[in-house]
Amino acid sequence: MKRTGVIGLGDMGSGLAKNLIQNGFETTGLDLSKDRMDAFVAMGGKPATNIAEVAKASDAVYVMVMNGDQAKAVILGPDGLVENMTEGGVVVLTATIKPSEARQIGEAMAETGIHLIDAPVSGGFPGAQGGTLTMMAAGSSAILDEYALVMEAVSKTIHRVGSNAGDGQTVKSCLQSLIGSIFSATFEASALAAKAGVSGDVLFKVFSTSGAGCGVSNTALENIIDRQFEGTGSHIATMHKDLTICLDLAKELGVPMHTASTAMQIFHAGKTKYPNGDNWVCTRVIEDIIGAELHR
Repeated sequence: MKRTGVIGLGDMGSGLAKNLIQNGFETTGLDLSKDRMDAFVAMGGKPATNIAEVAKASDAVYVMVMNGDQAKAVILGPDGLVENMTEGGVVVLTATIKPSEARQIGEAMAETGIHLIDAPVSGGFPGAQGGTLTMMAAGSSAILDEYALVMEAVSKTIHRVGSNAGDGQTVKSCLQSLIGSIFSATFEASALAAKAGVSGDVLFKVFSTSGAGCGVSNTALENIIDRQFEGTGSHIATMHKDLTICLDLAKELGVPMHTASTAMQIFHAGKTKYPNGDNWVCTRVIEDIIGAELHR
């Protein structure tokens, strides 16, 4: 059985690690937070003190960090994965970064003997913890076949979206433009209902059983009407970053993104006023303006 590693043991990475361990994979992990490392050890993981230790103990390493600069440092740095993994090993890039950054990483790894699977995921905290993530995987067919079980341990649905580094991130950018837009429309509809005197319970029942009902809007609306704006595993900084990536790609390709651009401004307002909040906290910005709140 392949040996696995996880670098970045936050809301998402801890879920990857948990499901790898539960599926019988020997898993080595690393995070800067002592609390996260303690939780990882408690679930049966092997702690590492640096990236090189993870690399040397693993055939496949998941990289679940926040941005492209961190991913490059972890993968390509002088003490990083490429320098320390055994030839034939695989880096599974599940972090969401710019497609151009993933391509740069892929190009830098081309002659190293270490393979890259560009595989951002969707499903958030519940999907990561439950092993039900949707994965957008790009890599050679042979490598995807060889490491299928490693990916299936953390993902319920694996889409093979291309063979080149950046292909996975490109599809993720398209997905996040849609998810961010649905979130923002839900925030606005919630504020409209609050001002009009509609109860949150009525709104949820109607929305969730209509053509507009979906996992994205249902989750957002439930958190809004229950006033759960922190600690739900969907920190606003992540979607803010993802929308930035999406709009950067659109600029690069010359594609107008009217709805996603509006969503970006709503998330920017939310992140500025409530930096410690989760996605749904954007609703509070609108509620503050109109002087009404939506409760169940």
